[in-house]
Amino acid sequence: MSELAATTPDGRAAELIRLTERLIALLEQETGLFEARRPHEAVTIQTEKMRLATLYRAETQRAAREPERLTGITPALKAKLQEATERFNTALARNHAAVEALKVLTEGLVRAIAEEAARQKQAQAGYGPSAAKYGAVGALACNQTA
Repeated sequence: MSELAATTPDGRAAELIRLTERLIALLEQETGLFEARRPHEAVTIQTEKMRLATLYRAETQRAAREPERLTGITPALKAKLQEATERFNTALARNHAAVEALKVLTEGLVRAIAEEAARQKQAQAGYGPSAAKYGAVGALACNQTA
């Protein structure tokens, strides 16, 4: 779907509100999984989230280029659209914060593994000043299956 099906300004606004509400729900679900340190479970919603985000971006850009698409919507719909947009921005900011927290956590974990591998690589074998060092640490792979 590349465009909302509605043909009237009120219809477009109502569909945009529904689209925004669905995106908010997906973002909140994803954020909850991230905050619970279960990001692998968020994979199941990525396809729908990306499809809806693409449609949302296209519709908001289209509305900016063609303001008449939403000209004359009822005050109630306008208020609902503004409120939905504000909630969307809040959900997006919270999601971004959760993604950044996971990024920091992951980078810290990778750094700790690399430092431990380097530490082990430098460990002395044997006793005394002429003791040989251990050979290089072999390859390290982290693998996760669903």
